[in-house]
Amino acid sequence: MNHISLMKKALLQARRALAKDEVPIGAIIFDVTENKIIGRGYNKKESANNPIAHAEIIAIQKACKNRKNWRLPNTILVSTVEPCAMCVGAIIQARIPHVIFGCSDKKFGALGSIVDLRDKKWNHKFEVESGILETECKKLLREFFAEMR
Repeated sequence: MNHISLMKKALLQARRALAKDEVPIGAIIFDVTENKIIGRGYNKKESANNPIAHAEIIAIQKACKNRKNWRLPNTILVSTVEPCAMCVGAIIQARIPHVIFGCSDKKFGALGSIVDLRDKKWNHKFEVESGILETECKKLLREFFAEMR
């Protein structure tokens, strides 16, 4: 699957969040070796009353359960929005080698917007690509927050 196709899958998750009045952020974990999605998630902070129920965390948890392993080599995490510091920490811990995100997050983004946690001397390095279907990802967020006001 190409990156645009993967982001479209993450956008489907974001729309699920939107339908539940959650901030519309979606994420998937794609297994490059098996050529399939092994984890999906969307924001559930409000419905779960849980500050760590981010789309990326949920997708990582499902992928680890699916693989029966806390390490996720040969995978790509695709998120509609730039991951926060907590999610980047989970990416590092899970040893995910490749991260793709749609749009930057000027309030919480930890891959260049607020901080860039790749600059640290972690034991795990990963590649990052951004701007994939950026317009669509931003549009979902803008519409959600416009309705909130």
